[in-house]
Amino acid sequence: MLTFYDNDMTRPEASPSSRQRLILQLERLIADLQPGDRLPPVRELTQRYASSPVTVSAALRELARSGALVVRPGAGTFVARTLAVTAAAPFPGTRPGSDVTWQTLALHSRPALPAAVQNLFRPPLADTVPFADGYLDETLQPLGLMNAALGRVARRPGVWSRLPPEGLEALRAWFAHSAGPGFTASDVVIVPGGQAAISTVFRSLLPRGAPVLVESPTYFGVLAAARVAGLHLVPVPTDQHGVRPDLLEQAFRSSGARAVYLQPLYANPAGTVLAQERRATVLNSAERAGAFVIEDDYARDLHFVGPPPPTLVSQGEGRVIYLRSLTKVTAAGLRIAALIAHGPVLQRLKEARAVEDFFPAALQQEVALDVVTSRGWGAHLSRLQETLRDRQGAALRALAEFCPQIRAEHVPQGGFVLWLRLPEGSGADEFAAQALRAGVQISAGSSSFPAEPSGEYLRLSYAACSPSRVSEGVRRLGLILPA
Repeated sequence: MLTFYDNDMTRPEASPSSRQRLILQLERLIADLQPGDRLPPVRELTQRYASSPVTVSAALRELARSGALVVRPGAGTFVARTLAVTAAAPFPGTRPGSDVTWQTLALHSRPALPAAVQNLFRPPLADTVPFADGYLDETLQPLGLMNAALGRVARRPGVWSRLPPEGLEALRAWFAHSAGPGFTASDVVIVPGGQAAISTVFRSLLPRGAPVLVESPTYFGVLAAARVAGLHLVPVPTDQHGVRPDLLEQAFRSSGARAVYLQPLYANPAGTVLAQERRATVLNSAERAGAFVIEDDYARDLHFVGPPPPTLVSQGEGRVIYLRSLTKVTAAGLRIAALIAHGPVLQRLKEARAVEDFFPAALQQEVALDVVTSRGWGAHLSRLQETLRDRQGAALRALAEFCPQIRAEHVPQGGFVLWLRLPEGSGADEFAAQALRAGVQISAGSSSFPAEPSGEYLRLSYAACSPSRVSEGVRRLGLILPA
């Protein structure tokens, strides 16, 4: 649940910060009650917290939507019960009196990441500094290019018709060209977003219970996808030069894994780039193991200095399944990505996508193609890279000023993430919870590790924060650091 604490007590009662401050106070009240206890009526809460009835009612509705409270018309508002419920206290989202406890047995154990991670995908509150947001704010989105493209595309005949399951041919050709020499449109499958691509690869390649190697730490979305697919995650440690080849070789031998997921370019969250001298070794290890390399190239257009290194897929033909998304460099709502592969695995990927959603929407594909082939695309990428570099600099300066106890493990030359190490014993999960109460949404590093974390880390994203907002967010973090 997102909460916010604001020192500005002069704001009007109906403002979002006032409501969030009241939510925090109500959460403390709920913590002192027992499941099933009735909350005081709105009139009493209005007097106790010096709030208007409108603000109190809004706060109660939000807590009810989150599952913390249950509203029973005519009876009052009650603290939600635990999973051992009866029909008198329904789960969130069910009708009063309905009994859905049978679902606990049918669903088995919970495979995905906890709800706290799911909250990271919700739009942040207006007064919260969104250091957990991995999408560009509107000042960096190519809105002019996308709106112009939408206007042109919407007038084209057949834009609402279906496309081939593998996607728009011209868009596939663009992705093929960007992956390196030797690829054509026939090697590409268009997918509605990078997360869908990851899920498709896992379900297509590996049976339930199979091992899959991942960098440690790694992108938390891939951990969720693997768990939902019923895979066994095998962590492979990294250093400042990317995944360690010696430990990768050992992991292949000991686990019998037939796939490894890597982000060779500005890995999220560590920001590392797989060293050139390691790339052939990594591919050779996969070849000896008879395994696929899943290359997630999400940051291809997010480099600050010079051209990025070549893709792994251009060096390991037939061995590498390549994934690239446009969402991170455009806007969260443009859900377009591509999978590139050679051989029988490509047909399997095509079949999986056809089954899952028949084909991605033609409108989005046409808009994406129009944007990336427009005259303004290069200028957008240049401005994006320059702005992200400025935001990274602002974050590093603010950390040195306000949080000298926190250090960046590595300063990447691209991407939008800093991987920060807290002093030992700080407790990253508790620190992130305190930060949220102080109006800063930041990810605890524990969500990026497939097994036990190797230290107390925070993942700070500056994708959605101006330099001034970055500085303010870091300043707030400094206020909650132990002396």
